[in-house]
Amino acid sequence: MTLRDVTPDDIRMSTDVEPLIRTLRPGLSAEAFAAFAKEAHGQGLVFTAAYDEQDRCLAVATHRVLATSRGRIFFVDDLVTHPERRSGGIGARLLTALKERARAAGCVRVELDSGVTNQAAHRFYHSQRLVISALHFSAEVTS
Repeated sequence: MTLRDVTPDDIRMSTDVEPLIRTLRPGLSAEAFAAFAKEAHGQGLVFTAAYDEQDRCLAVATHRVLATSRGRIFFVDDLVTHPERRSGGIGARLLTALKERARAAGCVRVELDSGVTNQAAHRFYHSQRLVISALHFSAEVTS
């Protein structure tokens, strides 16, 4: 497995990264994804894609380093494996690589949010020794 950081101006953003992110966010249009990718990349979001030996995109993670009052955090916004390749160890290998990046960046911890109904993801995160350490609250501010 080879990891590549993909930028918004790289064709792989639309051919490889976007389709996988949109499996997590089906309401996100192609246009909205492009706008999100450009803005978020400008804010420090990194798009990391995992490829096999035939250069097929297997999984994608989006992540950033955040300075917080709890220390430097490596925050994973999205982590998704191609639906046909799930349960094959790809997500675990990608998460291990993200933890290595977190250590190299001087982070004290890797954090991520997972939707409360995504039980398959929860099982995966528990199997990778991630713990539920907080509850994430939100409030809509648009009408």
